[in-house]
Amino acid sequence: MSKFRTFAAVASLAVASIALSTAANAGAVLDRVLATKTLTAAVATDWPKQSFLNDNHELDGNDIDVVKGIAKYLGVELKFVTPSWDVIVAGNWEGRWDIAMGGMTPTKARAEKFSFPAIFTHLRSVVVVHKDSKAEQLSDLDGKTVGANLNTTDEYYVRHTLKPEWLGAKPIEFKFTPGEVKTYESYTTGLADLRLGDGVRLDAFVMSDVAAKDAIKAGNPIKQLGDTLYSAPGAIATLRGDKEFDDKVAAAIKSMKDDGTLSKLAIKWYGVDLSAE
Repeated sequence: MSKFRTFAAVASLAVASIALSTAANAGAVLDRVLATKTLTAAVATDWPKQSFLNDNHELDGNDIDVVKGIAKYLGVELKFVTPSWDVIVAGNWEGRWDIAMGGMTPTKARAEKFSFPAIFTHLRSVVVVHKDSKAEQLSDLDGKTVGANLNTTDEYYVRHTLKPEWLGAKPIEFKFTPGEVKTYESYTTGLADLRLGDGVRLDAFVMSDVAAKDAIKAGNPIKQLGDTLYSAPGAIATLRGDKEFDDKVAAAIKSMKDDGTLSKLAIKWYGVDLSAE
């Protein structure tokens, strides 16, 4: 056999091998979910109103109710795992969960690892400061120490690296330039540092407006500074590569939108319909 023929044969086998491999992997997540009759969802335990442990030490919140609706649509049981957000956005899931809640913002950079089959919420972020803070406007935070949750759009905003790359995004204005940025695993730990006093560990903390209102209502010695920093859509996240699974998730969310469930859940948890922009 000539060198050319040998090369052509090897190339044909390689193409066939890739095609077979792709076909074998297509639908792998959906096949696993349906075969085990279980959808495994990664959720947080300390994001109030989104996903948290209630007084009975059970997972509760809007994210929890939404993913329950997805499992019901698929006709499977629901299993929860609670990795840190940092682990979720790293993308090394290795089959430990099938879907991630948390309202991940579908940025261009994240789309290299993840698919975003459906947007189910819209989040607005604000700045909170200690009640004794002398800051009167957001620009007063220039050069100050500002906190945000790790690997979130809030952190990217504070670091001035957030790019509005999602559909319908509006230009983002960075309204202050911190001298130092501190990152946290949750609102709980960030607010704990802010409660210590103005400038003790933090001068300000960036968080969702809903969580900020709840924290103020709960008696935290904090206040909101200025208006909304930015708003962004929150999506269901899956790993890239299983269109069949993504299509099922998208259909589940569409069904919940069409029958009003998504809107009712948002109003139940947030007091306002955050399922719509």
